Formats: sequence, C-alpha cells, structure tokens
Amino acid sequence: MSLTPKENNLPLTKFESMLKTNSVYFFDSIEFEEIIHYYIDSGKISLAKKAILLGLKQHPNSILLKLLRAELMIFDGEFDEAASLLKELQAIEPTNEEIYVQQASIFSKKDKHQQAIDALKIALLYTDDEADILAMIGMEYLFLDNFDEARLNFAKCLKVDFDDYSSLYNVIYCFDMQSQHKEAIEYLNEYIDKDPYSEVAWHQLGRQYFILENYTEALRAFDYAVLIDESFVGAYLEKAKTLEQLKEYAEAIENYKITIDLDDPTSFVYLRIGECYEKLHKATLAIQYYKKAVHEDPLLDKGWLAITELSIINKNYYKALFYINKAIEIDEKNSIYWRKYAEINLKLNFFEEAVRAFQNCILLQDFDIAIWVGLSDVLCYLGDYKDALINLKKASKVFKDFAELEYRLSGIYFKTNNFSKGKKHLITALTIDFEYHNEIKDLFPEVYKKQQILDIINDFKNTSF
Repeated sequence: MSLTPKENNLPLTKFESMLKTNSVYFFDSIEFEEIIHYYIDSGKISLAKKAILLGLKQHPNSILLKLLRAELMIFDGEFDEAASLLKELQAIEPTNEEIYVQQASIFSKKDKHQQAIDALKIALLYTDDEADILAMIGMEYLFLDNFDEARLNFAKCLKVDFDDYSSLYNVIYCFDMQSQHKEAIEYLNEYIDKDPYSEVAWHQLGRQYFILENYTEALRAFDYAVLIDESFVGAYLEKAKTLEQLKEYAEAIENYKITIDLDDPTSFVYLRIGECYEKLHKATLAIQYYKKAVHEDPLLDKGWLAITELSIINKNYYKALFYINKAIEIDEKNSIYWRKYAEINLKLNFFEEAVRAFQNCILLQDFDIAIWVGLSDVLCYLGDYKDALINLKKASKVFKDFAELEYRLSGIYFKTNNFSKGKKHLITALTIDFEYHNEIKDLFPEVYKKQQILDIINDFKNTSF
C-alpha cells in the first residue's frame, strides 16, 4: 500500500529522520519501495532518488528497487542507461512484466511505437492485469494512427473489465477518427444491451446520432443518460445542443440552466442561452446572458460580437461600436469583425473609419466582392476617386466581368472627365447586366443626368433588345 502524509507511518518518519540526522537505519525492500512511490507520487523526485540509492545499498540485488531506478532514469531522459539496466534485469528475471513495460516506455518516447508494441505484447504474456497492458498497446497504435488495431485492443480491455469507461471512450474515439459513426452506434447498442444502465454509453450513443444529424435519436439517448445519472453535466449540455437543432429553444435553455446548477457556470453555456433567447425573440434576456458570457470570459470575442449584432438591430450604433471594438481587441485578424466595424461606422457616418475597416478586410485576404465595392463607394463619397479607381482595378483582376465593378469604373471615369474609358466600361457593364444600370443613377446621379450617358444607355437598349 502506498504511503500518504496523513498516515502515522513509521518507515516514512524514520526515513526522513535518518536524512536529517545522517543516521543509518535499516528498511526492508518493501518499505523502501513504498517510500519511493510516495515521493514519486508527491513529485519529490530528488528524495525518491535518495531513497533508491540508500535502498540499493541495503538491498543491492532488489529487482523492484532497480526497476524504480530505471523508471526515474526514463523520467530524466536517460534512455540508454535505463535500457542497459533493464536488459540486465531481463536476463535475471525474464518473466517480469514491468521490465517490458519500461522498455516499451523508452521505445515510445523515442517514437519507436511498433517496438513498444512488441515489448508490451511480451508483457502481456506474464501479466495478471491484462487490461492495463492492452490499454497501453492501444495507445501505441493510436500514436501510429492505426485506429483499427487500437480499437481492437481497447475493445479487449472492455472484455476484461466491462466498466473500463476510459477504454470505451477510446473505442469510440477510434470510430470517430475513421468517421465510422454507424459502426460506433452498432457497437454502443451492443454494449447497452449488456449494460442498459450505462450513462456513459448512452451519452456516447447520443453523440454519434448528433454527428449523423439524427437529432430525434440523439435526444432519446441523452434523455436516458440524464435519467440514469441526474448529475451528468455533459449529457445535459449535449441534450441542450440537440434541442437547439430541433428548434426547441425554451427546453434547451432549461437544460443549459441545469448545468449551471450542477457545476460552475461557463461562458459557453451563457452564450448558448443567449442565442436561444435571441431565437425566441427575447432580445433583453439574450443581451443579459451575452453579458454574463463576456463577464465570465472577457476574451470571448464571439460574446462581444453577439452583443454587437443585437445592438445594431436595436439601432444602438454607439454601443455596437464599443462592443465590436472589444471583439477586435481580442482578435484583430478576424475579417468578420472588421466587416461589422465598417457597417457600424457607415451607420454613424464615420467614413474614414469605414475605409480603414474595408482595407483591413482586404489585408486579411477577405476578397469578397462586397468588400471591394463597399470600399470604392465610400472612397467615392469622400471624393477620393483616385484611390477608388485603384481599388476597383485590383478588384477587377479578381472578379472578371462583374457588372458591379464595371458600372462603378465607368462612373468614376465619367466623373473625372475620361469619357472614352467611361464609355468603354459602361458598354461592358450594360452587356453583362443591363438591368443593373440604375447603379450609376444611385452612385453618380450627376453623371447619369448627362445626355451623353443617357444616349449610350438608350442606344445600347435599342440595338440589343
């Protein structure tokens, strides 16, 4: 049995007294083993090493103490020295499983996972605890991305210990990594047939149905999970997410709130509750929970964005600007936030800031045509036709034969008295989409009023229709 600091344990007390007084006391090898394990478990590695050295002085032939020495060598990265010691021990005691487990540990740390597996398979021949060794083999196969073999070994663990939920999770993880969700469902149903009161299996079954978008079956599985274990926070969360997919927002909120009662609240849960209230058209409650989300996690940029969106809907543009700035402070590389920043600044007639926002979107490789068009329109409004023209020319290299760009190019050329280029782009635009020509009227009303422009449009209409 391992020692604990609360125990009135004479060997540990005697050992620490020996270290303080430089006296020498005798301990049997089992006592040394317990002392060493206590220090390792407590993270007191230097004391564990002292105990091993003293232990080997008193018991130079102890295999157990030498194995503990090898374990600490591996911990310190002294792989060659540990391997040499383990080889000596193997010659002395070839049926000791722990030797092969430690050899496997060295191979694994050197990324020689197949050799680690080979060593563990030898350990499996001599162990009384098959489940532990099988789980180690499974993990080594995971390192090799061999999910079939990993799954088979974790499944063997469950045959040895049916309640080994760690192995059950790993079996399902292997199915997930291969996108074998139907096979996972079949496996879980077989498991549930043997143990219908396994809340973990029901929870995992619900997850698989959720991934396959079979929300009705997912909900049924999560219902069983929380029925079996009324304090299963993860199952309530998944149930709530499923109810959202089924558009049962009020019930989803109830389940999210249960998780808050059972465990510490999280920003994720507050955010989800806020979104559910928003979908129920309860904006006041939605904002209340979004604010709780960002209070819980001030770096939750999605929370700041959600408050921004509702502020825009409520036409509280100054508040929206404050909140979107919070999101940008957290993630200035997110073009969605800069788009929203541009939208808000346009509403507030802060055109220079809108220009900066659109330019940042382009710098972030957001090449949506709406960005180019928005930038050129604001530049034109500010009278900066030169930069607007440069921007539109860049856009036309990305978006060829787009009427939105051609009409704007023609308008700028007409506006800057370059009639020939203006006419060329106008005819191109009319050819692409004649019905869209009112764009000139909206963006460049003084250009549209010119008889020469109207003549080009009418001539095109008469010859083309």
